[in-house]
Order: sequence, then structure tokens, then C-alpha cells
Amino acid sequence: MRPIKIKTIKTNPNFHSNNKHKSGYDLDTLCHSYPDLKGFIFENKYQNKTIDFANPKAVKALNTALLFTYYDIKFWEFPDSNLCPPVPGRVDYLHHLADLLKQSRVHENINVLDIGTGASCIYPILGNAAYHWNFVGTDIDKKSLQHAQDIISKNELDKSITLRHQINSSNILKGVLKESDTFSAAICNPPFYKSEIEALEATKRKLKGLNKEDTAIVRNFSGTHNELWYKGGEKAFIHNYLYESSLFKDRCFWFTTLVSAKDLVRGMQVSLKKLGATEVKVINMGQGNKISRIVAWTFLDKTDISLQREN
Repeated sequence: MRPIKIKTIKTNPNFHSNNKHKSGYDLDTLCHSYPDLKGFIFENKYQNKTIDFANPKAVKALNTALLFTYYDIKFWEFPDSNLCPPVPGRVDYLHHLADLLKQSRVHENINVLDIGTGASCIYPILGNAAYHWNFVGTDIDKKSLQHAQDIISKNELDKSITLRHQINSSNILKGVLKESDTFSAAICNPPFYKSEIEALEATKRKLKGLNKEDTAIVRNFSGTHNELWYKGGEKAFIHNYLYESSLFKDRCFWFTTLVSAKDLVRGMQVSLKKLGATEVKVINMGQGNKISRIVAWTFLDKTDISLQREN
């Protein structure tokens, strides 16, 4: 039986130029770093090695392998029910944020607030590995924070990443920010859906795109209700975030968020103008078959910004 070479899974060429995954996944290298991935690899009809991207366990194994191979992570475990974030898309956000901070001449002692860090603690561990940034991660779910802390401790990142529990699920920044806090940036990947029903419908569409519409409805990236839906959906969450950011204008240089629905951007710009933002930026990101975007805003004027740079 002839041996079949493990080939590269092609990925998104529209990723940021600094994204290590823009050319695809070298499965041979990934399996060397994380042997458990081998059990999920199969040969497709084109005689290429791949994984079943509709299988959440396969997706989790792939992303674990990426972290082990490229980001010096040695432990990344959390319940299968929690959201398993795709590493290439998450690190892309951080690369664009790094560009934004560089353009603003914020280079040293970067401290980032991660809103809704989740059980995977993905943004802090990626941001620390790629840029040596420090992070404060927040979440409303105590169990998620326990798993995130386990990841932090077992990767010896306690000096770089700390966690805070958001007690009130109606709040985003209130209750977790301290008077002494000064952040270079805040990042956020908001819940996209209004309800479980809406999330399930989106999963059905994704499975259809993967030619898996006849299989059981299982989200390939999993996710709990806290991670996937919010009363009023993405729009309600983001506008709550916009309002609360205006209450802490001098605590953070750039507030940012991912925005899935393009139609929300105009309303955000109008709201931010009313709230007193001095600058708003929209950064487009290529994310697979869709275009996502980062919206970033600041309330600082030139004098405030120059003082913050000096500090």
C-alpha cells in the first residue's frame, strides 16, 4: 500500500500578512507537535489529507495543535461544551490591533482588557505569545474563569495574565474596572445571536455549507449560551459596550470589538459621536468566506494621547 503524504490544508489568503496561518496548515508538523490530531485526519476524495470541520472534537484537536506548534502553549484543556475558538481568526484580530497601537505610537508596556475571555483564554495566550502583551480577562461565568486560570497557571503565565469575575451579567465594564486601571486597548468578541434558536439556525446553515446537513445539529466550535447569545443579540451587546466605554473614557486608549453584521457599523458611528468619541476606525478582516470587521474608538484628544504615550 503506497504511503500518502500528509498535505497542507489550505486556509484563508486574506489573513493579516503577519498571520502564520495564511498559507494553510501543515498537518505533518501539527501532528508531530500534537499526536492526538492524527486520529481525526482522513483522506478526502481528492486524495488529500484533511479533517472533518463539522466535527467539534476534530476542530478542537486542530486548534490545540496550532497552539502547541506555533505559540509555545503546553496545556490547553477545557470542557467540550465551551466555545473552541479558531486560532487563525483570533490571532488575526490581535495582529490588526498591533497595527493600530503602532500607528498610535503605543509600543511599550501594552496592557489589554479582554472582555469575555472564556474558558479557552484564547486572546490572552495568543497576545502574550505573539507580542508579549499583558492581559486582564473578564467573564461572567465562574467555571469558565476556573478553566482559563488552569490554562494560565499550567503555561506559567500568571505574571502576564490575570482574570476578573463580572458578577452582574447586565454589565460589561462596570464592576470589573478599577480606578487604577489604564489599558492600551480593550478587545471583545461579542455574542452574535439573540437566542438559542437563532444560534441553531446558523449552525444548520454552516452544516449545509459543509455538506453535512443530514447529520445531527452540533456546532463545530461548540459554545455555551453565555458565549453564543445575548438578549437583543450582537446589536444590544455592542451598544451596551459603547455606552459603558463612555463612562471610562480615560481608562483605555482604544476600545475595540469585532462586529459580524456590517449593518451595525453605521449605528455605532452615530452612537459614538453622541457619546463623545474623538476618533472611530473600521478595520476590515478577511475571515474565511465572509468579511468581518473590527470597530475601534477612543475618547482621548491629542493632549490626552500624548500624555498616555509618555506614561
